[in-house]
Amino acid sequence: MESPECSELKSTRKAPEAAIGQVLIEALPYIRKFEGKTFVIKYGGSAMKEESLKNSFAQNVTLLRKVGIKVVLVHGGGDAITRTAEKIGLQSRFVQGKRVTDKEMISVVQMTLAGKVNQDIVQLISQHGGKAVGVTGLDADTIRAVPCHNAEKLGLVGEVEEINTIYIDLLCQAGLIPVIAPIGFDDEGNIYNINADDAASSIAIALKAEKLIYVSDVEGIHVGERILKTICKQEAADFIEQGIISGGMIPKVLSAFKTLDGGVGKIHLIDGKFTHSLLLEIFTHEGVGTQFIAEQDSDQTLNR
Repeated sequence: MESPECSELKSTRKAPEAAIGQVLIEALPYIRKFEGKTFVIKYGGSAMKEESLKNSFAQNVTLLRKVGIKVVLVHGGGDAITRTAEKIGLQSRFVQGKRVTDKEMISVVQMTLAGKVNQDIVQLISQHGGKAVGVTGLDADTIRAVPCHNAEKLGLVGEVEEINTIYIDLLCQAGLIPVIAPIGFDDEGNIYNINADDAASSIAIALKAEKLIYVSDVEGIHVGERILKTICKQEAADFIEQGIISGGMIPKVLSAFKTLDGGVGKIHLIDGKFTHSLLLEIFTHEGVGTQFIAEQDSDQTLNR
């Protein structure tokens, strides 16, 4: 007869195994559903800075690609640009949260985003078994831009005019992960610094992506102490009118629904400070962040 201590030990050993098994079983229908589909991921916040988070993110992205999901990664890098500018004696200035970008600063942006930041991400994904390729909006005419509406104050800050998807499609078809630095150009040869969120949205629409996922330092949409798992367009409008969604979250929410209106299947907002949040959001029923949908769907069998 087994001692109580032995029985207790066996049960504690089985519990984690059962939990892992349940997660894998829960993931299977999502893997089947999303195989061959395109996910655009905007990568930013703490997940780009802390070593453990960078590694877990690279693992997550690699796994998505390995199970047959086409992954397109768009990254920011504002802190890195500021540090590089400081090293060469340039002061960073901002107007309404956007970097003032003159000809000297656009060189720093290009050197930092298309250089070290981009290649560090590519190398990290490769280190974890993925096959990534560094891309900028200048490659193969990928991002055409026009001056932003406040160009007289911001300088060479651009807005996306057109996305040429040919090069991105070729890379995805080859099983590669495009890692895109949000830099664009115009017909006069001007190079523009483009907001990474806006670039990711435009790329997702152009690719007719299944999902656009924002990996940031925001957990999701809060209502009181609760994080909404799902929010539809009408709910968002009501929450904005009631002041429940306010401040800097309003433009994020409006941008998400504009992207949905452009034909993207779903938008997700997740916290990159939470290890493996990307996989948990995509492959579990509950998720860990907030998903934006056009309207509530009565079919909850696969709700991510």
